[in-house]
Amino acid sequence: MSSNTIQTKAAALAFVQALIAGTLKHFPSGSFTLGNVTFTTASLVQLFQSLAASMTALNVAQTNAKDALAATQALQASVDPVIQAYKRFVLAAFSNATQTLSDFGVPPPKARTPLTSEQLAAKVAKAKATRAARGTTSKKQKLALKGNVTGVTVTPVTAPTAAPPAAPTVSTAPSAPSPGTATK
Repeated sequence: MSSNTIQTKAAALAFVQALIAGTLKHFPSGSFTLGNVTFTTASLVQLFQSLAASMTALNVAQTNAKDALAATQALQASVDPVIQAYKRFVLAAFSNATQTLSDFGVPPPKARTPLTSEQLAAKVAKAKATRAARGTTSKKQKLALKGNVTGVTVTPVTAPTAAPPAAPTVSTAPSAPSPGTATK
């Protein structure tokens, strides 16, 4: 295996297994000197098989770890809301007993630091500026605001009355001249 190439775990395992198969096929009873160490075919194959077994065990362990992690995350998702609700219950029940809260591992609530006069003045000024920028007013001021509308013509919409359709008069014979008309 070259350290310069990036291989997947499956490809690396397949390569080691191919080395084992090729060594057994082409050098069934050979002797090799690799890096100042002499190996027989059996010792070299045993070394490669130990690596393949270790890689397989690693894959199994990683798969089991992934399964365990997924199971833990699923369980934690269902238990976390209960833990948060219980923590709120403990805080409500023992809010002033810091020793009892520490028995549960819950830190006591921090006391609120009162604002200084400068911070309070800045807070009020910022609130007024925000209301002015947004154009918000109080409820009474909103009630006093009325819109004026001029130049609007309101046309009432009435439903048209349905008149019965007039029966068409169809005549097939030519009409006779009326008595006061002259014919030529």
